[in-house]
Parts: sequence; C-alpha cells; structure tokens
Amino acid sequence: MAVIEIEGLKKEYRRLRGGSTIAVNGLDLVVPEGGVFGFLGPNGAGKTTTVRCLLGLIRPTSGVTRLLGVDTQKDLKSVINRVGSIVETPSLFPGFSGRKNLELLGALQGISRARVAETLDRVGLGDRGNHRVKTYSLGMKQRLGIGAALLKDPEVLILDEPANGLDPAGIKEIRELLRGLGREGRTVFVSSHILSEVRQMCDHVAILARGQLIVSGAVDDVLHERSAGGFVVRLPELDRGLEVLKRAGMEAALADGSISVKLAADQAGSITKTLADEGLYLSELRPLEADLETVFLELTRDPAGQDATSDAPADAALQDPAAGASQ
Repeated sequence: MAVIEIEGLKKEYRRLRGGSTIAVNGLDLVVPEGGVFGFLGPNGAGKTTTVRCLLGLIRPTSGVTRLLGVDTQKDLKSVINRVGSIVETPSLFPGFSGRKNLELLGALQGISRARVAETLDRVGLGDRGNHRVKTYSLGMKQRLGIGAALLKDPEVLILDEPANGLDPAGIKEIRELLRGLGREGRTVFVSSHILSEVRQMCDHVAILARGQLIVSGAVDDVLHERSAGGFVVRLPELDRGLEVLKRAGMEAALADGSISVKLAADQAGSITKTLADEGLYLSELRPLEADLETVFLELTRDPAGQDATSDAPADAALQDPAAGASQ
C-alpha cells in the first residue's frame, strides 16, 4: 500500500521583480507503508515546498498529492487525525514545562493527560516533563516536537529536517527514536540533507535535485545499482599484495589502508587464490560498494556545473498568491 503518492507536482513562485522560480518541477513520488523513508536533497532542492504542498499548507501550481489514499488538496481533513507532522522548527512555549506544552496542545484535540504522559515517556522525556522547555537542549526540544506530532498516535509521521542543527548526541537520539517508530509499523517520512544519518536510519530513500526526483528505492538497492564494481582487499602486506595482484593482470590500487580491485562479482575466488599461491592471506575481502555521499553528489550534480538547488526566494510566501492556503 502506498501511504504517500505525489504525481506531477509543480510549485512556481513569482518573483517580486518579475519573472518566476520553479521550486518543484513535475515531481512523482510513491512512499510505501511502514518504516523510515528518507527524502534527500541539497538545501533549496524543493523538499520543504513538497512537504508543505503535501500537508495542504500551500497550494501547488499543478499536480496531485495524496496521503493515505486521499487527495490532500481536496479532503485533507478526512485523514489529518491519522497524520502527525513537524515542518521546520517546532513551536513551543519556553516558559512552560514540556508536559504543559503537550497538555495544552492535547486539550485542543481532546487528548487525555494520560496520553500526554505516555507520549513523554515514548520520546524519552518522562523524567524531564515537568521542567521548563527553556532549560531543554536543542535535541530535547526536537524530541518534544516529535512528541507533539505523536499525540494523536498517527499512522504517518512527516518530519522536515528533524535533526537540523543538532550535535552528534542529539542526532543519535533522534535517529534511535525514529527507527523505533518505524519498527512499530508507522510510516516515518523524513526530509534531510544529513547523509550519514539517512544510511543508518532509513529503509527507503528518494533523492531530489532541482525540484525533480532523481532516484527512489530501498537504500541498499540504490547503492548497489551504483556500485563501482569490484572488491576491497585487506591483508598484512599491502604493498606486496598489490604487486602480486597487478602481476596477475588485475586492475588494483591502494586506497585507505586497503587494496581496491576492479573485478566481476563472480571472480572473488581468483583474488584469494592468486594471493594464497604467493603465501599471502586475506584479513578482509568484501564487495566494493558506493557510499551514499558519493551517490548523492553524483546524482545531484548539475550538468552545467552549477549547484543542484532551486533558487526559490526566501520571501516566497509573500509572492505566492496561494500561500497559507489549507484544504
């Protein structure tokens, strides 16, 4: 089942001095049910604009956005209670406790204090719930914001850059929280530009550049399809091993304390035999895979050599006749 479906999404902003900027340009995207889905792209690639269109916060120029099978531009209210979201920085009352913030929000939606207490525990703030938010670290504030999105016990979480600005400890906290939520069967849709986190956290990924989808699929599949091919070889005598492999006619080179060998996937045995015949024994032999950063930079590179970002103006909402429209 597809939880999120986007077809032909386009969002165009008018410039104050004339002309226009296309922030999202014919985007097609399908997000399957369950797990954590990473929505990747450089800053300015159209990620937040896409999320805003999906949540009915702005009206697309054209295209269709669906959540849980419902067109969000026509009938978002029929599914909104099944969806939790954070777009940019969560809005919190710093002088109130974390618990009070969630209780005030819950009161507007008929949510009990028991559910608030349960949610605080779920995001790891049970022992700090009575402390004022202004005493919280940035990571704790982000977790409280995710708690606010979880109050309704939603099936789908849509989070825009939830780890933005966090230190490594805060990023780890958010990563573990979101992975846990994905394992519960929820669909967690996370826009991000922190590549190392996406590899550790996400089951599926889509990469956006210049407002268009470049690639989408399971993280391992995306990396495997763009693997350079070959193997990483480690052994105690690297220099001698390199010499032996080259003498055997293999294309090999030293790389980061190992030997990189370009060879077909079914020829790993020839590496082992070639080295063993010379009295050299491996400590490691594994397929050479492309890392997410390399794939990301390759896919988002502008053919003209420019940054792969849309230049949607910072004051776009002032120029968007549909800004703030919610269905």
